[in-house]
Amino acid sequence: MRAISAAVVASHPGIGYAFVTSEGDIVMNEDKYQGVFSVIQVPFLDDYSIDVATLQCEIDWVIGHGVSGLVLAMASEIFRFTDVERDGVIANTAAAANQRVPVVASVGAESIPQLRRNIAGAQDAGADAVMAIPPTLVKCNAAAMRGYFDTILELFDGPVFIQDASSYLGNAIPISVQVDLYKSAPDRIKFKPEAQPVGASISALRDATDGAPIFEGMGGVTLMDNYRRGICGTMPGGEIPWVTTRLWQALLDGDLKTAQRIQGPLSSLIAMLPTIDAFITVEKLFLHEQGIFPNTLIRPPVGFSLDAETRAEFMRLLTVLKDVCANIPG
Repeated sequence: MRAISAAVVASHPGIGYAFVTSEGDIVMNEDKYQGVFSVIQVPFLDDYSIDVATLQCEIDWVIGHGVSGLVLAMASEIFRFTDVERDGVIANTAAAANQRVPVVASVGAESIPQLRRNIAGAQDAGADAVMAIPPTLVKCNAAAMRGYFDTILELFDGPVFIQDASSYLGNAIPISVQVDLYKSAPDRIKFKPEAQPVGASISALRDATDGAPIFEGMGGVTLMDNYRRGICGTMPGGEIPWVTTRLWQALLDGDLKTAQRIQGPLSSLIAMLPTIDAFITVEKLFLHEQGIFPNTLIRPPVGFSLDAETRAEFMRLLTVLKDVCANIPG
């Protein structure tokens, strides 16, 4: 634990993050599952096989910009991988991370047998934590939902992120189910609520669990608002870690002026991304423009394409973010 100023605590509710000891000291929770966890984009060679060398360079670059964790999830295109490729990407990510930061792997599936396979693969590949959305094609009732996540808790020993991505994919997870799961394993369960409206979903989950660890998603489009609601971390893409880590630090420091300067253009950028494939397309574009990826390949079929005007606007916003971050002291 480390002491922090009362001013910082006053600017942040501190749910699951800052607290006061019995002696009256204000301290920060040093849990490594907090801060910016970047969702890694997976690069491809010209034949659409996975480019392991570039993946390793990307991971070094992202960690070098101060992220606290790595995530393999939907924006990593895991839904386009074979089982063997999924396990291989997790193993290569864990090896490249080399225990510098935790690696979180998505294991969600459409059936319990596939879920079991994904969990075993992630565990064997060296994932430090797992994350799952509910099935996307089957309408699950509360009992089925609870059984699905209980399977994950039974088979995986580490932290488990429960992701409600129902604003764009899959089933909504009832708050009652999430609360019961948290009570069953409060030292292991973490949340990533993305049901709309996201801010209200975060607050409802926070209140119902008395402050469980919550990460926000959606690229950080409303990170300033979500931070005030007591989140302990964020899971944006890994294409501009120099933006999201600076925004997170500004919020930690209570520097709302700097945070707003970053949040404005970041929100404008994210608001232009309507689908998962749109996120992937722009993330790979930015990684290519910054010299991290040799190309912008996405495995077909792809459900989004950039016209010239839209591409120009994304590049303009990238330049704006570069200028903003370049003028932040320190």
